[in-house]
Amino acid sequence: MANFEFIEALSQIARDQNIDEGELLIALANALLAAYKRRPDSAEDAEVEINPETGDIKVWGLELDLEGNVTKEWDATPEDFGRIAAQTAKQVLMQLIRDIQRRQMYEEFANREGDIVSGTVQQNDNRYTLLDLGRVEALLPQAEQIAFERYEHGARIKVYIVEVRKTNKGPQIVVSRTHPALVAKLFEIEVPEIANGIVEIKALAREPGHRSKIAVASNDQMVDPVGACVGARGSRVRNITNELRSERIDVVPYSDDPIEFIQAALQPARVREVQLNEEEGIATVIVHDQQLSLAIGKEGQNARLAARLTGWRIDIRSENEGQEDVVAEEVWTDGDEVIDETVSVTEEAVVVDEVITDAEGDVEEIVVAEVVAEDEA
Repeated sequence: MANFEFIEALSQIARDQNIDEGELLIALANALLAAYKRRPDSAEDAEVEINPETGDIKVWGLELDLEGNVTKEWDATPEDFGRIAAQTAKQVLMQLIRDIQRRQMYEEFANREGDIVSGTVQQNDNRYTLLDLGRVEALLPQAEQIAFERYEHGARIKVYIVEVRKTNKGPQIVVSRTHPALVAKLFEIEVPEIANGIVEIKALAREPGHRSKIAVASNDQMVDPVGACVGARGSRVRNITNELRSERIDVVPYSDDPIEFIQAALQPARVREVQLNEEEGIATVIVHDQQLSLAIGKEGQNARLAARLTGWRIDIRSENEGQEDVVAEEVWTDGDEVIDETVSVTEEAVVVDEVITDAEGDVEEIVVAEVVAEDEA
């Protein structure tokens, strides 16, 4: 009766702690064998057997040959082994459960590196924020936190699992709020078309807490990838922005054509022209004068993110930039007359179409017909 109650108690513990009962019995048998080995009258080789139905415990003495095969076995269970078993079970059972739980949790979360989880803020200090993930706690180090975010006790936040470390106290889970993949995972949760593979995230660039750019493409011609990610009236992207505490997100269409991709990456600025230097990996982007500040962005942020997104070094110029003004030594008119005036023109020679003077004959304006190389002028 006592043995049956012992098995029932063991089964209940296994169910409550979500542990395999067979694994618990094996661990307990190993602990009992270690206790038996400490007896002075123990057999040199032995094994402990626990009947999972009746709870009966037996110690079998073994005789082995040189190759380790059993040649003889006998019942070596001591008369007082029931008392020893009870004491041993009481001493080691909880430790065994903790060890098994730690291993299970490590195996569970080791397979979830690169995944996104929700956690509840437990405590903060100068080094890290501690999050409760349910069965285990996670560390959000200072370096993985967005600079201006404040995590209030009890607040629930989504984080990205960066690393799972195995320690004597169980798995140590390191999570991040700054990792670029956090944005991608949030889109997978929020956008069904990404989760089922219709829409694909091709590239992503992020400056945590400030702005992200994400390039998407569709595997179905009937599905607009940008529209799917943005959602009706911006609802989907707004949910992600709210989770990231108002971080701005630009969703742009991906293109295999680098010129089209660079133009899209620099949104919301409108690009007039893109010139590629493939040998050096430099893209020279020409924009209208009024679009220059928008293309560059605050402190160069838009240009930096576009460069990371596309993989090209981007040089942004306005329409008139690069045409350094110099003083021309000679300006030729259509009548081959040399005008004894200076005028700011480009570095090449110019052919003048018209010279406009005032009443006193001083030059007011020179109308340039064309610009030619100096050796052709």
